[in-house]
Amino acid sequence: MMYHNIEAELPDTLAERVSMLEGIMISAATGGSHEDPFYRILRTEFMNDPDIRDRLPHFVRKYRTLSAFWPYIKEESGNYAGRRQLITEAFTPLIDYLEAPYRTPGDATVTDAMTAFSADGVSEAWARALNRRSTDPEGAITAARTLLETVCKHVLDEVGTPYTDKEDLPKLYGMVAQELNLAPSQHAEEPIKAILGGAMKLVNGLGTLRNRLSDSHGRGGKAPVKPAARHAALAVNSAGALAAFIVETHTERT
Repeated sequence: MMYHNIEAELPDTLAERVSMLEGIMISAATGGSHEDPFYRILRTEFMNDPDIRDRLPHFVRKYRTLSAFWPYIKEESGNYAGRRQLITEAFTPLIDYLEAPYRTPGDATVTDAMTAFSADGVSEAWARALNRRSTDPEGAITAARTLLETVCKHVLDEVGTPYTDKEDLPKLYGMVAQELNLAPSQHAEEPIKAILGGAMKLVNGLGTLRNRLSDSHGRGGKAPVKPAARHAALAVNSAGALAAFIVETHTERT
């Protein structure tokens, strides 16, 4: 088979090509060929895509050939079922991300900012928010607030400002805003004050949304209002944008 003909046989959509790569690796791990020509083509494409590369399973990033991948997967599980499950679970977050109807171009920007911050729990909270945005709206709203709380606490730790476990998100953000010169009262220009005031309202609104719609509290009495995916998308996208703004401001000042 000629190389150019191989590329012509690839699926049209990115999600389908990722699923194809998953299938190739499952086949290689369960008695199939270790010489599939599509593996190199797909891996090269995904490694060159900044929006996809960091979301690939770690073993795809590490192993350039299926022959190199084989000793790893054989060591990880001694049976076909275990290998199949391991590979499927590793690909699921990426496939969910690609199939999410509320995925936005800003996702990659926030991901880069959270990764560069390199603080424990930050990237994980953002990943949970993204992964749940379409499939688990209540969990996504909880993860969105957790992301902002985690970012605020790490910034306060780095600037040496003490806090306790009693501070809620609005209080933590208010402390961060004072430290990073993001409080509306610290500025005279009306457009800047309006933007920073909007950020304060966003934090308060996210807290209210989380308390009323998320899965963070038990509910009683009348049937609760269930958040839709669009509510989760609003919460996650807003929290991600604000978290990236806090991180970038803190990084620039330090």
